[in-house]
Amino acid sequence: QVQLVESGGGLVQAGGSLRLSCAASGRTFSSYAMGWFRQAPGKEREVVASIGWTGGTTLYADSVKGRFTISRDNPKNTVYLQMNSLKPEDTAVYYCAADIGSRWARKTAREYDYWGQGTQVTVSS
Repeated sequence: QVQLVESGGGLVQAGGSLRLSCAASGRTFSSYAMGWFRQAPGKEREVVASIGWTGGTTLYADSVKGRFTISRDNPKNTVYLQMNSLKPEDTAVYYCAADIGSRWARKTAREYDYWGQGTQVTVSS
């Protein structure tokens, strides 16, 4: 079992920044990949970014490349998502997820085994 708790969401103006955190517990954090996903109203959940077990490999959605950065701190059992140059279209509930079946970053939601409760990010224009 893995428990995930996100924090750091909120309301920000377009062009601003936020940093999301996700604290994990329950299994050896450094043994699996992590991902950030988001879901806007009326839309399917989509990958934002994912990171491998050491942090050495990362994948990003095209829509966030160059603006968002995923990172992890294994001793702190935490994964981060730094979001810069935010746009109104980034508004969504953001979820972190654990992919205990892989050490490598993957993009497909169905491959992830455990999910946090989500944190709302709202970007105003």
